[in-house]
Amino acid sequence: MRIIVTGGAGFIGSNIVNRCNDLGHETAIIDNFATGRRANLDPRAKLYEVDITDRQALQQAFEDFRPQVVDHHAAQIDVRKAVADPAFDAGVNVLGGLNVLRAAMSVGIEKFIYASTGGAVYGNPEVIPCTEDHPVRPISPYGVSKHVLEHYLELYRILEGLTYMVLRYANVFGPRQDPKGEAGVNAIFTGMMLAGERPTIFGKGDKTRDYVYVGDVVAANMLALERGAGEIVNIGTGVQTTDQEVYDAIAAAVGYTEPPIYTEERKGEVRHIALDASKAKSVLGWEPKVSFREGARLTVEYNRSQM
Repeated sequence: MRIIVTGGAGFIGSNIVNRCNDLGHETAIIDNFATGRRANLDPRAKLYEVDITDRQALQQAFEDFRPQVVDHHAAQIDVRKAVADPAFDAGVNVLGGLNVLRAAMSVGIEKFIYASTGGAVYGNPEVIPCTEDHPVRPISPYGVSKHVLEHYLELYRILEGLTYMVLRYANVFGPRQDPKGEAGVNAIFTGMMLAGERPTIFGKGDKTRDYVYVGDVVAANMLALERGAGEIVNIGTGVQTTDQEVYDAIAAAVGYTEPPIYTEERKGEVRHIALDASKAKSVLGWEPKVSFREGARLTVEYNRSQM
């Protein structure tokens, strides 16, 4: 297949590009390097250094490569930035995403895979783990903006016959997540501990998240190339892990013995979340394989090797 991965120089996108190329697909990367890294680029992929908010340049890239599949990961993912500047967040995630969708439709795309967020669209859930039927009640502009494109995908299915899959990710972690980046407590804690610095926990350490290893997320994207149509599925483990448990697991893997600094919680963050991925199993045949502690160990090993 000919596959465009937007955000293909980023944490998740670059891992997806690698796997696509390993499987013999022809790939192209669209990235503006706002958060993506050139070190993540796969030389087997064609690069278009384009911002998804630049509709004309994006259209030219699509017309040049003419993909069969788009795997859309380019996004503004910083919840704090979204709260501070919701217009910028919507400009990238809604208008930029719509630019990608329209460019894809113009070249006769066969399938559109969209990386959405299960960690932010449900808000503070009524039931944990959340199924896809849970009411969508985001408590941050980021959650709103990521959800909006899901509606456009369904609209284009109705009006234009688009085939799509929406993957609502839990908190993804693993190799290549930027320890100095805008999101990813695992990477931040790992980077700071390896540097001998003392990390901060926002709150008392009792907030919970569902952490899914990037290798498992890549596997879900590979399955979505062939399976599922017009579906929204959660990609998570169903397990709640506290901030303190994250800290303790990474500290054990690093060999770090200092306690964290505790400070007040940040606005717009969900307190507890985990995702029920039963539908992903039935639609895609997907299940998570890597436990949190094993993923933490692999992440620490990778970051240590890059120092």
